[in-house]
Amino acid sequence: MSTDLSFGPAHKAPADSAVTLAHIMSEQDTNLYGTVHGGAVMRLVDDAAAAAAGRHADGPAVTASVDAMTFHAPVRAGDLLTVSAAVEQVGRTSMVVAVRVTAERWNSSGPTAQVATARLTFVAVDADGLPRHVPMLRTP
Repeated sequence: MSTDLSFGPAHKAPADSAVTLAHIMSEQDTNLYGTVHGGAVMRLVDDAAAAAAGRHADGPAVTASVDAMTFHAPVRAGDLLTVSAAVEQVGRTSMVVAVRVTAERWNSSGPTAQVATARLTFVAVDADGLPRHVPMLRTP
């Protein structure tokens, strides 16, 4: 019996599924304290993570859990958020996606600050909503 250690189509690197979204936050996103509501940031995090998971799975993937969500700094209306997500771990049908959120003023090239990080678990599903296998993760 031979062992094939080559990476075939059943293996994907984290970069193969990486996603970056950008969104300018508005007054409609703010809470009673005048900062952007955490739920508005979480929605963007879930969107980016779902896109990364779907790319890795080559099809639909649903959020199973938000394993960690940490807010490091407030976000304000007029901030341009950049949300970067990539699959960092896979199981038989599940994927763990790491997300990093940065903010900068929409109209300047000033400093960029990390404002949130998150880890979410997704499950790949078939047309009937049942879990299905995902490609293995190729790591360096």
